[in-house]
Amino acid sequence: MSNFLTTKWDVIIAGGGPAGFFAAIRCAELNPNLHVLIIEKASQTLGKVLISGGGRCNVTHACFDPAQLITFYPRGGVELRGAFTRFQPADTIKWFEERGVKLKAEPDGRMFPVTDSSETIANCLREAAKNAGVKVHTGTTLLQVEKNPKGGFKLEVRNEANVLPLQTKKLVIATGSDSKTREIVQSLGHSIEEPVPSLFTFNVNDKRIEGLAGVSVENVTLKMDSVTTRGPLLITHWGLSGPAVLRCSAWGARILFDKKYRSHLTVNWLGDYKLEATLEILQRNKEWTENARKKVATHPAFSQIPTRLWKQLAQFIGDKNWGDITKIEMRKLAEELTAGQFEIAGKGQFKEEFVTCGGVKLSEVDFKTMQSRKTNDLFFAGEVLNIDGITGGFNFQSSWTTGWLAGSELGNG
Repeated sequence: MSNFLTTKWDVIIAGGGPAGFFAAIRCAELNPNLHVLIIEKASQTLGKVLISGGGRCNVTHACFDPAQLITFYPRGGVELRGAFTRFQPADTIKWFEERGVKLKAEPDGRMFPVTDSSETIANCLREAAKNAGVKVHTGTTLLQVEKNPKGGFKLEVRNEANVLPLQTKKLVIATGSDSKTREIVQSLGHSIEEPVPSLFTFNVNDKRIEGLAGVSVENVTLKMDSVTTRGPLLITHWGLSGPAVLRCSAWGARILFDKKYRSHLTVNWLGDYKLEATLEILQRNKEWTENARKKVATHPAFSQIPTRLWKQLAQFIGDKNWGDITKIEMRKLAEELTAGQFEIAGKGQFKEEFVTCGGVKLSEVDFKTMQSRKTNDLFFAGEVLNIDGITGGFNFQSSWTTGWLAGSELGNG
């Protein structure tokens, strides 16, 4: 404890998560003469790393084109475009491999350690920090920060039952975005985009999907307000889930928050099919001689729609054969398939992670260095920023990148 208090710290990093560790390691490896300290309020570091991916740790995503990579970020993509040209998933893979940890890509692009254990990633980061001379103190909560008129910062922290003073020349805030952090950030002159939930399922109570839990459609298009998303959709006991829904909730996070999670949702069960093209296919089904005596409800015109779902979408036609449906009924069916109207009546919690959007306003941070544009020698990295990605390793990648950039500036400064 005495060393913790008496050392004159060159860099203190608040937050012992992926961004904090990457900043500390990069900084200390570039300049071994610096005294670098990580403080973490939890009893152990890297908690989110350890639970990520069901204990496997989805380290990054196998997307190596920065222009494409930023399309997976509902917020922060523009700012990360240049950042990813300096440190992207290929660099993350190389960083871990140079330290003895190989990563593997799964068919959907998610990347995990070959050990399938998050402990491998956490141990690698802790060992790299130790080898670089970084000091780590857990159970230490950042309470207050003041800018020293003569340069640097005065910190007040709680360690066990003690409230203690610390001083540092430079400060990195990489704590995530809890309410206390937001207060501290605002006291240092920064604006905060208030956090709201992102990445959640939709509660939808509708007879057309009643009793269909577990039924999935490979490619749908969803429209909610100004947001349009595409991808697989899963019907659940409480409504709708799957990648298309999660993307819609991410890009529409603030819209849905403002609407108290009540909104119209348009579902195109056929993906990119337009109304007229759908009508043509339905008409051909009607005209085929062998279809004339087949029931519409039990003989789908589109193979991509599961029979159980088709049957319920076609309910309004009644127990009719293909040869007997009218033009009006055919148009109504085409509209149901390409622009079904549903009502979102609330949100569910995403089962794997609790993701929010919000944090430090991005225009107030220099994304070449991650230094504050408001306060000299103050840096930000990770989820404290108003950056969020969809699932698949993108949130970790933005943490690695912003941490590496902050550490590079600190180590070279």
